[in-house]
Amino acid sequence: GKVNILILLTVRYRTYSQKCLEKFMDRRQRKTREAIFNAFTELLSKKHYSQITVGEIIDKADIGRATFYAHFETKDFLLKELCEELFCHIFDATEECGEHHKHIFNCEAPSSVILHLLQHLQKNDNKILDLLGCENNELFLRYFKEDLKYLIKKHPHLFGGEKPNELPDDYWSTHISTPFVETVRWWLDNGMKENPQMLANYFYIAIYGDEKQIT
Repeated sequence: GKVNILILLTVRYRTYSQKCLEKFMDRRQRKTREAIFNAFTELLSKKHYSQITVGEIIDKADIGRATFYAHFETKDFLLKELCEELFCHIFDATEECGEHHKHIFNCEAPSSVILHLLQHLQKNDNKILDLLGCENNELFLRYFKEDLKYLIKKHPHLFGGEKPNELPDDYWSTHISTPFVETVRWWLDNGMKENPQMLANYFYIAIYGDEKQIT
């Protein structure tokens, strides 16, 4: 709806460093937010996103309805924020971000952004793999792809190749993000037989014509 479109347009006008810093909050707010995320991901392990209600999330998190809406405008906004948490964590793990905030995602991050994303998907952190693989995944895929495109636009060198000057930013970000999403789909459809390192190599060969030094 109009709210989702507005959210996606707003995202494009902020850098990831700004977005991550905006998420600093006091301890009480952070604990409430984490409780909501935990309740949401626990429910995702039992049923599809479309079947989950705000009421169920509230009950599982043991909070009031007003508290939920103070943090998230809608269930779709909660889904978007879950995706954004992943990409803020990915950005914070790079050397560019001197400030860090507490994430629901946590790991020893590799230097490769692509490998880092694939590792979180393989571990199914916070049920993101379930969201990508479920029947009602189009909304999450849209958020995932939009955040990925934005990160590519703002920091193209993080993805292992330089953008040719002749190409528009939007074309280049689409050129990388669309094959990556399809790579993940292929991985899921084929039972995730390849480890993240191997799949990252496939991706770099397909996009850049050679393997990158992935660590």
